[in-house]
Amino acid sequence: DSITHHTLVHENMKRFFDAFPLGAHPMGMLSSMVASLSTFYPESQNPNRDITDIDLTIHRLIAKIPTLAAQAYKHNVGLPTMYPKNNLSYVGNFMHMMWGVPAEEYEVDPIIESALNKLFILHADHEQNCSTSTVRVVGSSQANLYSSVSAGVSALWGPLHGGANQAVIEMLESIRAEGSPLQSWIDRAKDKTDSFRLMGFGHRVYKNFDPRARIIKKAADEVLGQLGIDDPVLDIAKQLEEVALNDEYFVQRGLYPNVDFYSGIIYRALGIPTNMFTVMFALGRLPGWIGQWKEMTENREPIGRPRQVYTGSTHRGFVSLNNRK
Repeated sequence: DSITHHTLVHENMKRFFDAFPLGAHPMGMLSSMVASLSTFYPESQNPNRDITDIDLTIHRLIAKIPTLAAQAYKHNVGLPTMYPKNNLSYVGNFMHMMWGVPAEEYEVDPIIESALNKLFILHADHEQNCSTSTVRVVGSSQANLYSSVSAGVSALWGPLHGGANQAVIEMLESIRAEGSPLQSWIDRAKDKTDSFRLMGFGHRVYKNFDPRARIIKKAADEVLGQLGIDDPVLDIAKQLEEVALNDEYFVQRGLYPNVDFYSGIIYRALGIPTNMFTVMFALGRLPGWIGQWKEMTENREPIGRPRQVYTGSTHRGFVSLNNRK
């Protein structure tokens, strides 16, 4: 209840959304709106407030970010926003705000709700990645939680960090548009002289099957079975999955489908636009960002100062001022 009570956002924030151009990227809107929360709750800017006030700020952010994310989506697609329903679960409420419309009642599908809930949980935290480190560095200056998380959202927006599942779907769409046999793409992926790479396979940290991917794979199978979607892009994804799980080239190199592969499939099946994929990632990663920020704040860690190593020339010629023309 301490979180659910805070799902509403200030009515004036509607004007912020109205000021964004139609088709504005949801991540740009989300980053801006999260930062703006500090202006509605100025007490969050006090670095010396007590633990009760810090927890209130945390509860507000966890409660309001699904509302802001759904509003960013609605603005992007030109549909009316939906107020939260606090009688629904955290994920069910988000689904209602995303896909509900004022003209009719929205019914939460328990299979889809369960799948999204698993995705959020499995994305909650994952070592000192780019966005998590950004939240910690910004927070180390005693910046408030809203501004720190806004910076994390911006870092996640980068295609090298949060755009992996979007890249999976874009790759699958390219394969379909090209019309070449799937085997030709697999052969290209195996060719070291070819720049083409299969997106959504393997992981920099996990040299074997990503443990998160096992859970999300099951959820993806359940979602596809529930929706019964006839989508040639998702058919290609299933064929690629079959190859990666059985082809010796992929098995020996640990190139298994990862969490980005299966999450992209789920989002595609649910009809979520690719520019919203990273927003979904941010919703899941939020608790991890908050936990890292709170730990750093409570430990009174010094301001972050990444070390800079000079890699330029060791000797530079110099002409005295009197000898210059």
